[in-house]
Amino acid sequence: MLKHTLAGNIKRHRAFRSRILGNRRDVLVYLPRGYQRFSRRRYPVLYLQDGQNVFDAATSFAGVEWGVDETAERLIQKKLIEPPIIVAIANMGEERIHEYAPTRAVVDVETRRKTRSKGLARQYGHFLMDELKPYIDRKYRTKQDAEFTGLGGSSLGGLVTLAIGILYPHVFNRLIVMSPSIWWDDFAIYRLVETIEQKPPLKIWLDTGTVEPGWEQARELRDRLIKKGWRLFDDLQYLEAEGADHSEAAWAARVDPALRFLFPPASSN
Repeated sequence: MLKHTLAGNIKRHRAFRSRILGNRRDVLVYLPRGYQRFSRRRYPVLYLQDGQNVFDAATSFAGVEWGVDETAERLIQKKLIEPPIIVAIANMGEERIHEYAPTRAVVDVETRRKTRSKGLARQYGHFLMDELKPYIDRKYRTKQDAEFTGLGGSSLGGLVTLAIGILYPHVFNRLIVMSPSIWWDDFAIYRLVETIEQKPPLKIWLDTGTVEPGWEQARELRDRLIKKGWRLFDDLQYLEAEGADHSEAAWAARVDPALRFLFPPASSN
């Protein structure tokens, strides 16, 4: 058994129920250094997919966590970010491919038995907006407006993050999109970007590792976002991590700059 590696003040909400998706999952909530029960201060919120991998090596894929809690603790202590509440939303194992996919499509075209995803990203988005976020806003002192609400993930979790941001920008304005699965359904995310008529107020961190298969697709996605009105280094930060692969360890190394970009100290917002 791996040791638990939780850092800071983390609350566990076991078996959080979704009527929309018809299931239950664990949700962990990191409360930033300085969050006191009887204070009136309110905090921005970052929701992260694949919650098993976010804080704890004992539950993470291959025993490697993102270390978001340790990184946030350090950045807050040095006053390098505005302290956020961070919500880690567990994935549902075999259901992950359905909840994180923005379209119905064959999961693996190479296999003889074709498994299709149900493409439940919109329903998953409604679970976040209509069930989880209202609960977090009631339970904790959050800044509830979209401009203070972030969403993040990697791989398929990065893909669903960008899709939900584009579809529901009235709820989520700050996005961490790490190594997104751009290949999904013959580049469905490109088609979704093309549907944008007026650029929503999304601030996007987008990255990839240069040894990931098809990493150049992230550069193409960056260019398509720029054509829609995003400004590089302003409301779009793009990183090609030299020599980085498609792994939890690679994403963990990019949490620091992503948090700095999306949650700058309040004076520099």
